[in-house]
Amino acid sequence: MANPWGNSSSSLWATLGQASSVAQLAGVDALGLVSMVVQAALAARRHRDACVRLAQHVELVGGLLRELELSELMRREVTRRPLEQLGGALRRCYALVSACQDCGYLRRLLLGARMAEELRAAQHEIDMFIRLIPLVALVDSSTDNRLVKQVDKGMLSVVTDSSNCHTRFSTRASEFTKVRVQRATKLRNVGDQPFVGTVDLQEQKLFDIEELVELCTRIEEACVGFAKFNFFQIADATNNFSEKAIIGCGGFGTVYKGQLPDGLMVAVKRLDKHATIFDFDSELQLAKLQHINLVRLLGWCVHGKERIFVYEFLQNGSLDHYISDRTKGPLLDWSKRLKIIAGLTEGFVYLHKGSRFWIVHRDLKPHNILLDHNMIPKIADFGSARALSSDVAEERTIRVVGTSGYKAPEYASEGVYSMKTDVFSFGVLVLVIISGRKNTILDKQGDTVGELVRDAWCMWKDQRLHELVDPALGNVYEIAEITRCTQVALLCAQEDPADRPTMADVAAMLNSEGMSLPMEPKQPTALSKGCAGEDTSSAYMGQTSRTIDITITSSAPMSTRVQIILGPEV
Repeated sequence: MANPWGNSSSSLWATLGQASSVAQLAGVDALGLVSMVVQAALAARRHRDACVRLAQHVELVGGLLRELELSELMRREVTRRPLEQLGGALRRCYALVSACQDCGYLRRLLLGARMAEELRAAQHEIDMFIRLIPLVALVDSSTDNRLVKQVDKGMLSVVTDSSNCHTRFSTRASEFTKVRVQRATKLRNVGDQPFVGTVDLQEQKLFDIEELVELCTRIEEACVGFAKFNFFQIADATNNFSEKAIIGCGGFGTVYKGQLPDGLMVAVKRLDKHATIFDFDSELQLAKLQHINLVRLLGWCVHGKERIFVYEFLQNGSLDHYISDRTKGPLLDWSKRLKIIAGLTEGFVYLHKGSRFWIVHRDLKPHNILLDHNMIPKIADFGSARALSSDVAEERTIRVVGTSGYKAPEYASEGVYSMKTDVFSFGVLVLVIISGRKNTILDKQGDTVGELVRDAWCMWKDQRLHELVDPALGNVYEIAEITRCTQVALLCAQEDPADRPTMADVAAMLNSEGMSLPMEPKQPTALSKGCAGEDTSSAYMGQTSRTIDITITSSAPMSTRVQIILGPEV
Protein backbone atom coordinates (compact mmCIF):
# COMPACT_ATOMS: atom_id res chain seq x y z
CA MET A 1 0.00 0.00 0.00
CA ALA A 2 1.45 3.38 -0.98
CA ASN A 3 2.20 5.83 1.81
CA PRO A 4 -0.04 8.89 1.28
CA TRP A 5 2.12 11.02 3.52
CA GLY A 6 5.04 11.21 1.12
CA ASN A 7 8.62 12.29 1.91
CA SER A 8 7.87 15.99 2.15
CA SER A 9 6.58 15.56 5.70
CA SER A 10 9.73 13.98 7.14
CA SER A 11 10.73 17.07 9.07
CA LEU A 12 7.19 17.50 10.33
CA TRP A 13 7.09 13.93 11.61
CA ALA A 14 10.44 14.38 13.29
CA THR A 15 8.94 17.28 15.24
CA LEU A 16 5.73 15.41 15.96
CA GLY A 17 7.69 12.37 17.04
CA GLN A 18 9.46 14.39 19.72
CA ALA A 19 6.28 16.16 20.85
CA SER A 20 4.14 13.06 21.13
CA SER A 21 6.76 10.49 22.09
CA VAL A 22 5.90 8.45 19.04
CA ALA A 23 9.07 6.42 19.37
CA GLN A 24 7.88 5.22 22.76
CA LEU A 25 4.74 3.81 21.13
CA ALA A 26 6.60 1.33 18.97
CA GLY A 27 5.82 -1.51 21.37
CA VAL A 28 2.13 -0.64 21.79
CA ASP A 29 -0.24 -2.94 19.93
CA ALA A 30 -2.75 -1.63 17.39
CA LEU A 31 -5.75 -1.83 19.70
CA GLY A 32 -3.84 0.07 22.38
CA LEU A 33 -3.02 2.76 19.84
CA VAL A 34 -6.68 2.97 18.82
CA SER A 35 -7.66 3.71 22.41
CA MET A 36 -4.89 6.31 22.76
CA VAL A 37 -5.95 8.12 19.58
CA VAL A 38 -9.57 8.31 20.76
CA GLN A 39 -8.60 9.68 24.17
CA ALA A 40 -6.17 12.19 22.70
CA ALA A 41 -8.77 13.41 20.20
CA LEU A 42 -11.24 14.19 22.99
CA ALA A 43 -8.62 16.48 24.56
CA ALA A 44 -7.72 18.29 21.33
CA ARG A 45 -8.20 22.05 21.43
CA ARG A 46 -7.27 22.84 17.85
CA HIS A 47 -8.84 21.26 14.77
CA ARG A 48 -11.18 19.50 17.20
CA ASP A 49 -13.78 18.58 14.60
CA ALA A 50 -11.18 16.96 12.36
CA CYS A 51 -9.51 15.20 15.31
CA VAL A 52 -12.74 13.59 16.52
CA ARG A 53 -13.65 12.64 12.96
CA LEU A 54 -10.27 10.95 12.56
CA ALA A 55 -10.63 9.21 15.94
CA GLN A 56 -14.00 7.78 14.96
CA HIS A 57 -12.55 6.29 11.79
CA VAL A 58 -9.67 4.89 13.87
CA GLU A 59 -12.20 3.38 16.28
CA LEU A 60 -13.93 1.73 13.34
CA VAL A 61 -10.62 0.09 12.40
CA GLY A 62 -10.24 -1.00 16.02
CA GLY A 63 -13.60 -2.74 15.93
CA LEU A 64 -12.62 -4.61 12.80
CA LEU A 65 -9.30 -5.65 14.37
CA ARG A 66 -11.07 -7.00 17.45
CA GLU A 67 -13.17 -9.26 15.27
CA LEU A 68 -10.13 -10.45 13.31
CA GLU A 69 -8.46 -11.38 16.59
CA LEU A 70 -11.56 -13.29 17.70
CA SER A 71 -11.55 -15.30 14.49
CA GLU A 72 -7.81 -16.05 14.84
CA LEU A 73 -7.26 -14.65 11.35
CA MET A 74 -4.52 -12.35 12.69
CA ARG A 75 -2.36 -15.42 13.37
CA ARG A 76 -2.11 -16.20 9.68
CA GLU A 77 0.74 -14.75 7.67
CA VAL A 78 -1.44 -13.98 4.65
CA THR A 79 -3.69 -11.85 6.89
CA ARG A 80 -0.98 -10.07 8.86
CA ARG A 81 1.12 -9.03 5.88
CA PRO A 82 -1.29 -6.46 4.35
CA LEU A 83 -1.80 -4.90 7.82
CA GLU A 84 1.84 -4.38 8.76
CA GLN A 85 1.63 -0.65 8.06
CA LEU A 86 -1.39 -0.15 10.31
CA GLY A 87 0.69 0.35 13.45
CA GLY A 88 2.68 3.13 11.82
CA ALA A 89 -0.50 4.80 10.57
CA LEU A 90 -2.02 4.71 14.05
CA ARG A 91 1.13 6.19 15.59
CA ARG A 92 0.98 9.04 13.08
CA CYS A 93 -2.68 9.62 13.96
CA TYR A 94 -1.79 9.74 17.64
CA ALA A 95 0.99 12.22 16.95
CA LEU A 96 -1.36 14.52 15.06
CA VAL A 97 -4.20 14.60 17.57
CA SER A 98 -1.72 14.99 20.43
CA ALA A 99 -0.14 17.96 18.68
CA CYS A 100 -3.58 19.59 18.53
CA GLN A 101 -3.55 19.68 22.35
CA ASP A 102 -0.20 21.48 22.54
CA CYS A 103 -0.46 25.14 23.52
CA GLY A 104 3.20 25.98 22.90
CA TYR A 105 5.49 26.56 19.95
CA LEU A 106 4.50 23.38 18.11
CA ARG A 107 0.83 24.29 18.04
CA ARG A 108 1.58 27.72 16.61
CA LEU A 109 3.88 26.12 14.05
CA LEU A 110 1.21 23.73 12.81
CA LEU A 111 -1.80 26.05 12.79
CA GLY A 112 -3.66 26.58 9.55
CA ALA A 113 -3.95 24.65 6.33
CA ARG A 114 -0.80 22.52 6.90
CA MET A 115 -2.20 20.76 9.94
CA ALA A 116 -5.63 20.42 8.34
CA GLU A 117 -4.04 18.75 5.32
CA GLU A 118 -2.13 16.31 7.53
CA LEU A 119 -5.34 15.37 9.39
CA ARG A 120 -7.15 14.78 6.10
CA ALA A 121 -4.27 12.64 4.84
CA ALA A 122 -4.36 10.62 8.06
CA GLN A 123 -8.08 10.02 7.69
CA HIS A 124 -7.58 8.95 4.08
CA GLU A 125 -4.92 6.44 5.14
CA ILE A 126 -7.14 5.03 7.88
CA ASP A 127 -10.03 4.79 5.41
CA MET A 128 -7.85 2.49 3.31
CA PHE A 129 -7.74 0.06 6.22
CA ILE A 130 -11.51 0.35 6.75
CA ARG A 131 -11.88 -1.04 3.24
CA LEU A 132 -8.96 -3.41 3.42
CA ILE A 133 -9.53 -5.32 6.67
CA PRO A 134 -12.92 -6.93 5.83
CA LEU A 135 -11.62 -7.90 2.40
CA VAL A 136 -8.53 -9.45 3.99
CA ALA A 137 -10.83 -11.68 6.04
CA LEU A 138 -12.64 -12.73 2.88
CA VAL A 139 -9.47 -13.38 0.91
CA ASP A 140 -8.00 -15.32 3.83
CA SER A 141 -11.03 -17.62 3.91
CA SER A 142 -11.21 -18.05 0.15
CA THR A 143 -9.41 -21.41 0.21
CA ASP A 144 -12.82 -22.96 0.95
CA ASN A 145 -15.85 -22.20 -1.19
CA ARG A 146 -17.99 -21.95 1.90
CA LEU A 147 -16.60 -21.26 5.38
CA VAL A 148 -18.91 -20.79 8.33
CA LYS A 149 -17.24 -20.15 11.64
CA GLN A 150 -19.06 -19.31 14.86
CA VAL A 151 -17.10 -17.77 17.71
CA ASP A 152 -18.34 -16.75 21.15
CA LYS A 153 -22.06 -17.46 20.85
CA GLY A 154 -22.35 -16.44 17.25
CA MET A 155 -20.62 -13.07 17.44
CA LEU A 156 -18.75 -13.74 14.22
CA SER A 157 -20.08 -15.41 11.10
CA VAL A 158 -18.02 -15.47 7.90
CA VAL A 159 -19.74 -16.88 4.82
CA THR A 160 -18.21 -16.95 1.35
CA ASP A 161 -19.43 -18.71 -1.74
CA SER A 162 -19.86 -18.01 -5.43
CA SER A 163 -23.00 -15.95 -4.95
CA ASN A 164 -22.79 -14.19 -1.63
CA CYS A 165 -20.33 -12.76 0.89
CA HIS A 166 -21.28 -11.82 4.45
CA THR A 167 -19.25 -10.86 7.48
CA ARG A 168 -21.52 -10.34 10.47
CA PHE A 169 -20.60 -9.16 13.94
CA SER A 170 -22.62 -8.22 17.03
CA THR A 171 -26.10 -7.07 16.05
CA ARG A 172 -26.21 -4.13 18.48
CA ALA A 173 -25.89 -1.11 16.19
CA SER A 174 -26.95 2.51 16.49
CA GLU A 175 -25.90 3.80 13.10
CA PHE A 176 -25.62 2.52 9.55
CA THR A 177 -22.63 3.06 7.29
CA LYS A 178 -22.36 2.28 3.60
CA VAL A 179 -19.03 1.95 1.83
CA ARG A 180 -18.74 1.19 -1.87
CA VAL A 181 -15.61 -0.64 -3.01
CA GLN A 182 -14.72 -1.53 -6.59
CA ARG A 183 -13.99 -5.25 -6.81
CA ALA A 184 -10.42 -5.96 -7.93
CA THR A 185 -8.67 -9.17 -8.92
CA LYS A 186 -5.65 -8.30 -6.75
CA LEU A 187 -5.95 -7.19 -3.15
CA ARG A 188 -3.23 -4.57 -3.49
CA ASN A 189 -5.42 -2.65 -5.95
CA VAL A 190 -8.08 -2.01 -3.32
CA GLY A 191 -6.02 0.76 -1.77
CA ASP A 192 -5.86 2.55 -5.11
CA GLN A 193 -9.62 2.96 -5.26
CA PRO A 194 -11.10 6.24 -3.98
CA PHE A 195 -13.08 6.06 -0.78
CA VAL A 196 -16.72 6.67 -1.65
CA GLY A 197 -19.95 6.20 0.21
CA THR A 198 -21.75 7.65 3.17
CA VAL A 199 -20.24 7.42 6.63
CA ASP A 200 -22.80 8.36 9.24
CA LEU A 201 -21.29 7.84 12.69
CA GLN A 202 -22.41 9.21 16.01
CA GLU A 203 -20.17 12.15 16.97
CA GLN A 204 -18.91 12.57 20.51
CA LYS A 205 -21.44 14.34 22.70
CA LEU A 206 -19.06 15.38 25.48
CA PHE A 207 -19.26 19.02 26.57
CA ASP A 208 -16.66 20.89 28.56
CA ILE A 209 -18.68 23.72 30.14
CA GLU A 210 -15.59 25.75 31.01
CA GLU A 211 -14.40 25.47 27.44
CA LEU A 212 -17.78 26.63 26.11
CA VAL A 213 -17.83 29.65 28.43
CA GLU A 214 -14.26 30.53 27.49
CA LEU A 215 -15.10 30.26 23.78
CA CYS A 216 -18.21 32.45 24.10
CA THR A 217 -16.35 35.02 26.19
CA ARG A 218 -13.60 35.36 23.59
CA ILE A 219 -16.13 35.90 20.80
CA GLU A 220 -18.08 38.33 22.98
CA GLU A 221 -14.95 40.42 23.41
CA ALA A 222 -14.25 40.39 19.67
CA CYS A 223 -17.77 40.98 18.30
CA VAL A 224 -19.69 44.19 18.91
CA GLY A 225 -23.36 43.61 19.73
CA PHE A 226 -22.83 40.06 20.98
CA ALA A 227 -23.43 39.71 24.73
CA LYS A 228 -23.96 37.25 27.56
CA PHE A 229 -27.55 36.83 28.76
CA ASN A 230 -28.66 35.83 32.24
CA PHE A 231 -30.45 32.48 32.28
CA PHE A 232 -33.23 33.65 34.58
CA GLN A 233 -33.80 36.68 32.35
CA ILE A 234 -34.25 34.32 29.38
CA ALA A 235 -36.54 32.03 31.38
CA ASP A 236 -38.74 35.01 32.30
CA ALA A 237 -38.77 36.24 28.69
CA THR A 238 -40.08 32.88 27.45
CA ASN A 239 -42.47 32.31 30.37
CA ASN A 240 -40.18 29.57 31.65
CA PHE A 241 -39.85 28.03 28.17
CA SER A 242 -43.58 27.62 27.80
CA GLU A 243 -44.88 25.35 25.06
CA LYS A 244 -47.06 28.27 23.93
CA ALA A 245 -43.87 30.25 23.22
CA ILE A 246 -42.44 27.63 20.82
CA ILE A 247 -42.08 28.98 17.30
CA GLY A 248 -39.90 26.28 15.79
CA CYS A 249 -38.04 23.02 16.33
CA GLY A 250 -34.79 22.12 14.62
CA GLY A 251 -32.49 19.13 14.52
CA PHE A 252 -30.56 20.26 17.61
CA GLY A 253 -32.89 22.47 19.59
CA THR A 254 -36.20 24.26 20.17
CA VAL A 255 -36.80 27.94 19.38
CA TYR A 256 -38.98 30.11 21.63
CA LYS A 257 -40.40 33.58 21.20
CA GLY A 258 -39.49 35.88 24.07
CA GLN A 259 -39.69 39.48 25.21
CA LEU A 260 -36.88 41.08 27.20
CA PRO A 261 -37.55 43.63 30.00
CA ASP A 262 -36.77 46.50 27.63
CA GLY A 263 -39.51 45.29 25.28
CA LEU A 264 -37.20 43.78 22.65
CA MET A 265 -38.63 40.67 21.00
CA VAL A 266 -36.11 37.86 20.60
CA ALA A 267 -35.93 34.26 19.39
CA VAL A 268 -34.36 31.94 21.96
CA LYS A 269 -32.78 28.71 20.74
CA ARG A 270 -32.42 26.12 23.49
CA LEU A 271 -30.09 23.34 22.38
CA ASP A 272 -31.16 19.84 23.30
CA LYS A 273 -29.16 16.86 24.52
CA HIS A 274 -28.51 15.66 20.97
CA ALA A 275 -26.54 18.79 20.08
CA THR A 276 -22.76 18.37 20.06
CA ILE A 277 -20.03 20.84 20.75
CA PHE A 278 -19.60 21.15 16.99
CA ASP A 279 -23.19 22.31 16.58
CA PHE A 280 -22.68 24.86 19.34
CA ASP A 281 -19.41 26.13 17.89
CA SER A 282 -20.83 26.31 14.35
CA GLU A 283 -23.82 28.36 15.46
CA LEU A 284 -21.53 30.61 17.48
CA GLN A 285 -19.60 31.60 14.36
CA LEU A 286 -22.66 33.57 13.26
CA ALA A 287 -21.67 36.26 15.78
CA LYS A 288 -18.69 37.06 13.55
CA LEU A 289 -20.84 37.50 10.43
CA GLN A 290 -22.69 40.72 9.63
CA HIS A 291 -24.96 40.95 6.59
CA ILE A 292 -28.49 42.17 5.94
CA ASN A 293 -29.45 38.73 4.65
CA LEU A 294 -28.17 36.79 7.69
CA VAL A 295 -30.11 36.54 10.93
CA ARG A 296 -28.35 38.37 13.80
CA LEU A 297 -27.05 36.41 16.78
CA LEU A 298 -27.48 38.72 19.78
CA GLY A 299 -26.01 36.67 22.59
CA TRP A 300 -25.45 33.45 24.49
CA CYS A 301 -26.06 31.74 27.80
CA VAL A 302 -24.45 28.68 29.39
CA HIS A 303 -26.06 27.72 32.69
CA GLY A 304 -25.51 24.23 34.08
CA LYS A 305 -26.54 21.89 31.27
CA GLU A 306 -28.41 24.66 29.46
CA ARG A 307 -26.87 25.96 26.22
CA ILE A 308 -28.81 28.84 24.74
CA PHE A 309 -28.52 31.33 21.87
CA VAL A 310 -30.51 34.55 21.54
CA TYR A 311 -31.36 35.90 18.06
CA GLU A 312 -33.25 38.81 16.60
CA PHE A 313 -36.93 38.00 16.23
CA LEU A 314 -38.34 38.12 12.69
CA GLN A 315 -42.07 38.62 12.82
CA ASN A 316 -42.99 37.12 9.45
CA GLY A 317 -41.55 33.74 10.34
CA SER A 318 -40.03 31.29 7.91
CA LEU A 319 -40.39 31.11 4.16
CA ASP A 320 -41.95 27.64 4.26
CA HIS A 321 -44.99 29.04 6.09
CA TYR A 322 -45.77 30.99 2.92
CA ILE A 323 -44.67 28.48 0.30
CA SER A 324 -46.64 25.57 1.76
CA ASP A 325 -49.71 27.51 2.91
CA ARG A 326 -52.55 28.07 0.42
CA THR A 327 -53.77 31.07 2.41
CA LYS A 328 -50.39 32.80 2.82
CA GLY A 329 -49.04 31.77 -0.58
CA PRO A 330 -50.81 34.55 -2.49
CA LEU A 331 -49.26 37.10 -0.11
CA LEU A 332 -45.93 36.32 -1.77
CA ASP A 333 -46.48 37.82 -5.20
CA TRP A 334 -43.82 37.41 -7.87
CA SER A 335 -42.07 40.70 -7.09
CA LYS A 336 -41.63 39.63 -3.45
CA ARG A 337 -40.39 36.18 -4.49
CA LEU A 338 -37.91 37.74 -6.90
CA LYS A 339 -36.58 39.98 -4.10
CA ILE A 340 -36.25 36.93 -1.83
CA ILE A 341 -34.22 35.12 -4.51
CA ALA A 342 -32.00 38.20 -4.94
CA GLY A 343 -31.54 38.57 -1.17
CA LEU A 344 -30.59 34.92 -0.73
CA THR A 345 -28.12 35.24 -3.57
CA GLU A 346 -26.41 38.18 -1.89
CA GLY A 347 -26.40 36.37 1.45
CA PHE A 348 -24.62 33.36 0.02
CA VAL A 349 -22.17 35.45 -1.98
CA TYR A 350 -21.20 36.98 1.37
CA LEU A 351 -20.92 33.61 3.12
CA HIS A 352 -18.84 32.12 0.32
CA LYS A 353 -16.67 35.09 -0.59
CA GLY A 354 -17.30 38.24 1.44
CA SER A 355 -16.84 37.18 5.07
CA ARG A 356 -13.58 36.51 6.88
CA PHE A 357 -14.22 32.80 6.39
CA TRP A 358 -15.47 30.56 3.61
CA ILE A 359 -18.68 29.30 5.14
CA VAL A 360 -20.78 26.43 3.78
CA HIS A 361 -24.25 26.31 5.37
CA ARG A 362 -25.12 22.68 4.48
CA ASP A 363 -28.82 22.94 5.43
CA LEU A 364 -30.45 25.48 3.12
CA LYS A 365 -34.23 25.01 2.90
CA PRO A 366 -37.37 27.18 3.23
CA HIS A 367 -37.62 26.46 6.98
CA ASN A 368 -34.22 28.09 7.51
CA ILE A 369 -35.07 31.28 5.61
CA LEU A 370 -36.69 33.89 7.87
CA LEU A 371 -38.54 37.00 6.69
CA ASP A 372 -38.50 40.37 8.46
CA HIS A 373 -41.30 42.96 8.48
CA ASN A 374 -40.26 44.11 4.98
CA MET A 375 -40.13 40.50 3.70
CA ILE A 376 -36.34 40.72 3.44
CA PRO A 377 -34.96 37.15 3.64
CA LYS A 378 -32.43 36.22 6.29
CA ILE A 379 -30.51 32.94 6.32
CA ALA A 380 -30.78 31.21 9.71
CA ASP A 381 -29.77 28.03 11.58
CA PHE A 382 -26.00 27.74 11.27
CA GLY A 383 -25.75 24.68 13.50
CA SER A 384 -24.65 22.57 10.52
CA ALA A 385 -22.36 25.20 8.97
CA ARG A 386 -18.65 24.57 8.48
CA ALA A 387 -15.73 26.82 7.61
CA LEU A 388 -13.46 25.77 4.75
CA SER A 389 -9.82 26.62 4.15
CA SER A 390 -10.60 28.18 0.76
CA ASP A 391 -13.50 28.79 -1.58
CA VAL A 392 -12.50 25.75 -3.67
CA ALA A 393 -11.89 23.41 -0.72
CA GLU A 394 -13.70 20.10 -0.41
CA GLU A 395 -14.22 18.20 2.84
CA ARG A 396 -15.79 14.90 3.81
CA THR A 397 -17.94 14.54 6.90
CA ILE A 398 -18.98 11.48 8.87
CA ARG A 399 -22.20 13.18 9.90
CA VAL A 400 -24.39 14.02 6.93
CA VAL A 401 -27.12 16.46 7.93
CA GLY A 402 -29.73 18.39 6.00
CA THR A 403 -33.09 17.69 4.41
CA SER A 404 -33.87 15.25 1.63
CA GLY A 405 -34.56 17.07 -1.59
CA TYR A 406 -32.12 19.87 -0.81
CA LYS A 407 -28.92 17.91 -0.22
CA ALA A 408 -26.44 17.80 -3.09
CA PRO A 409 -25.90 14.27 -4.51
CA GLU A 410 -22.21 14.08 -3.54
CA TYR A 411 -23.05 15.20 -0.01
CA ALA A 412 -26.03 12.88 0.46
CA SER A 413 -24.23 9.78 -0.84
CA GLU A 414 -20.58 10.37 0.08
CA GLY A 415 -20.54 13.06 2.78
CA VAL A 416 -18.48 15.34 0.51
CA TYR A 417 -19.28 19.03 0.89
CA SER A 418 -17.97 22.28 -0.56
CA MET A 419 -19.32 25.65 -1.61
CA LYS A 420 -21.02 23.84 -4.48
CA THR A 421 -23.11 21.94 -1.91
CA ASP A 422 -24.86 25.19 -1.00
CA VAL A 423 -25.16 26.07 -4.68
CA PHE A 424 -27.17 22.90 -5.32
CA SER A 425 -29.48 23.61 -2.36
CA PHE A 426 -29.92 27.20 -3.56
CA GLY A 427 -30.96 25.96 -7.00
CA VAL A 428 -33.60 23.66 -5.54
CA LEU A 429 -34.83 26.44 -3.24
CA VAL A 430 -35.30 28.82 -6.18
CA LEU A 431 -37.38 26.18 -8.00
CA VAL A 432 -39.48 25.73 -4.84
CA ILE A 433 -40.02 29.51 -4.61
CA ILE A 434 -41.12 29.64 -8.26
CA SER A 435 -43.37 26.58 -8.19
CA GLY A 436 -44.61 26.26 -4.61
CA ARG A 437 -43.81 22.53 -4.91
CA LYS A 438 -41.65 20.20 -2.86
CA ASN A 439 -38.67 18.39 -4.35
CA THR A 440 -39.28 14.69 -3.78
CA ILE A 441 -36.34 12.26 -4.02
CA LEU A 442 -37.24 8.83 -5.42
CA ASP A 443 -34.60 6.84 -3.56
CA LYS A 444 -35.64 3.44 -4.84
CA GLN A 445 -35.07 4.50 -8.43
CA GLY A 446 -31.57 5.91 -8.01
CA ASP A 447 -32.79 9.50 -7.93
CA THR A 448 -30.07 12.06 -7.16
CA VAL A 449 -31.65 15.48 -7.87
CA GLY A 450 -35.37 15.13 -7.24
CA GLU A 451 -38.66 15.13 -9.07
CA LEU A 452 -39.04 18.94 -9.11
CA VAL A 453 -35.62 19.42 -10.72
CA ARG A 454 -36.38 16.86 -13.45
CA ASP A 455 -39.82 18.33 -14.16
CA ALA A 456 -38.45 21.88 -14.25
CA TRP A 457 -35.73 20.85 -16.72
CA CYS A 458 -38.30 19.29 -19.07
CA MET A 459 -40.56 22.36 -18.88
CA TRP A 460 -37.60 24.68 -19.46
CA LYS A 461 -36.42 22.61 -22.43
CA ASP A 462 -39.92 22.53 -23.97
CA GLN A 463 -40.53 26.24 -23.26
CA ARG A 464 -43.60 25.61 -21.15
CA LEU A 465 -42.46 27.14 -17.86
CA HIS A 466 -45.92 28.57 -17.29
CA GLU A 467 -46.76 25.05 -16.10
CA LEU A 468 -44.07 25.31 -13.41
CA VAL A 469 -45.28 28.59 -11.87
CA ASP A 470 -47.11 28.43 -8.54
CA PRO A 471 -50.89 28.72 -9.23
CA ALA A 472 -51.05 31.15 -6.29
CA LEU A 473 -49.33 33.73 -8.51
CA GLY A 474 -52.11 33.67 -11.06
CA ASN A 475 -50.90 35.34 -14.26
CA VAL A 476 -49.11 38.22 -12.53
CA TYR A 477 -45.48 37.55 -13.40
CA GLU A 478 -42.93 38.18 -16.13
CA ILE A 479 -42.22 34.98 -18.06
CA ALA A 480 -38.77 36.29 -19.01
CA GLU A 481 -37.86 36.61 -15.30
CA ILE A 482 -39.29 33.16 -14.59
CA THR A 483 -37.22 31.72 -17.46
CA ARG A 484 -33.98 33.35 -16.29
CA CYS A 485 -34.46 32.31 -12.66
CA THR A 486 -35.38 28.75 -13.65
CA GLN A 487 -32.38 28.34 -15.95
CA VAL A 488 -30.02 29.66 -13.26
CA ALA A 489 -31.64 27.33 -10.70
CA LEU A 490 -31.20 24.33 -13.00
CA LEU A 491 -27.54 25.24 -13.54
CA CYS A 492 -27.11 25.28 -9.76
CA ALA A 493 -28.93 21.94 -9.28
CA GLN A 494 -26.78 19.91 -11.67
CA GLU A 495 -25.52 16.55 -10.45
CA ASP A 496 -21.81 17.18 -10.99
CA PRO A 497 -20.43 19.91 -8.68
CA ALA A 498 -17.98 20.94 -11.41
CA ASP A 499 -20.93 21.89 -13.64
CA ARG A 500 -22.47 24.22 -11.06
CA PRO A 501 -21.67 27.94 -11.07
CA THR A 502 -20.36 29.79 -8.02
CA MET A 503 -22.72 32.05 -6.12
CA ALA A 504 -20.85 35.05 -7.55
CA ASP A 505 -21.63 33.69 -11.02
CA VAL A 506 -25.26 33.25 -9.98
CA ALA A 507 -25.48 36.89 -8.89
CA ALA A 508 -24.00 38.04 -12.20
CA MET A 509 -26.40 35.91 -14.24
CA LEU A 510 -29.47 37.07 -12.32
CA ASN A 511 -28.46 40.70 -12.68
CA SER A 512 -27.65 40.55 -16.40
CA GLU A 513 -31.12 41.36 -17.69
CA GLY A 514 -31.53 41.30 -21.43
CA MET A 515 -28.43 39.13 -21.92
CA SER A 516 -28.61 35.45 -22.79
CA LEU A 517 -27.07 33.10 -20.25
CA PRO A 518 -23.74 31.58 -21.32
CA MET A 519 -24.56 28.04 -20.21
CA GLU A 520 -27.38 25.54 -20.48
CA PRO A 521 -28.16 23.02 -17.74
CA LYS A 522 -27.55 19.36 -18.50
CA GLN A 523 -30.40 16.92 -18.49
CA PRO A 524 -30.71 15.04 -15.17
CA THR A 525 -29.87 11.34 -15.22
CA ALA A 526 -32.83 9.13 -16.03
CA LEU A 527 -34.32 7.08 -13.21
CA SER A 528 -33.62 3.38 -12.93
CA LYS A 529 -36.36 0.76 -12.70
CA GLY A 530 -36.22 0.16 -8.95
CA CYS A 531 -38.77 -1.55 -6.76
CA ALA A 532 -40.16 -0.67 -3.36
CA GLY A 533 -38.27 -3.35 -1.49
CA GLU A 534 -34.92 -2.78 -3.15
CA ASP A 535 -31.99 -1.29 -1.25
CA THR A 536 -31.04 2.07 -2.74
CA SER A 537 -27.30 1.59 -2.64
CA SER A 538 -27.50 -1.88 -4.17
CA ALA A 539 -29.67 -0.55 -7.00
CA TYR A 540 -27.16 2.23 -7.56
CA MET A 541 -24.32 -0.28 -7.97
CA GLY A 542 -26.32 -2.53 -10.28
CA GLN A 543 -27.46 -6.11 -10.31
CA THR A 544 -23.93 -7.53 -10.24
CA SER A 545 -23.08 -5.96 -6.86
CA ARG A 546 -22.59 -8.00 -3.72
CA THR A 547 -22.66 -6.79 -0.14
CA ILE A 548 -20.84 -7.40 3.11
CA ASP A 549 -22.71 -6.38 6.28
CA ILE A 550 -20.60 -5.65 9.36
CA THR A 551 -21.84 -4.47 12.74
CA ILE A 552 -19.22 -3.24 15.19
CA THR A 553 -19.57 -2.37 18.87
CA SER A 554 -16.79 -1.22 21.15
CA SER A 555 -16.00 0.40 24.47
CA ALA A 556 -16.04 3.87 22.95
CA PRO A 557 -19.31 5.89 23.05
CA MET A 558 -20.02 4.92 19.47
CA SER A 559 -21.16 1.89 17.52
CA THR A 560 -21.86 1.44 13.86
CA ARG A 561 -22.96 -0.97 11.20
CA VAL A 562 -21.05 -1.09 7.95
CA GLN A 563 -22.32 -2.31 4.62
CA ILE A 564 -19.59 -2.83 2.03
CA ILE A 565 -20.86 -3.16 -1.52
CA LEU A 566 -18.54 -4.97 -3.89
CA GLY A 567 -18.74 -4.03 -7.55
CA PRO A 568 -18.27 -6.48 -10.41
CA GLU A 569 -14.90 -8.14 -10.82
CA VAL A 570 -12.50 -6.46 -13.22
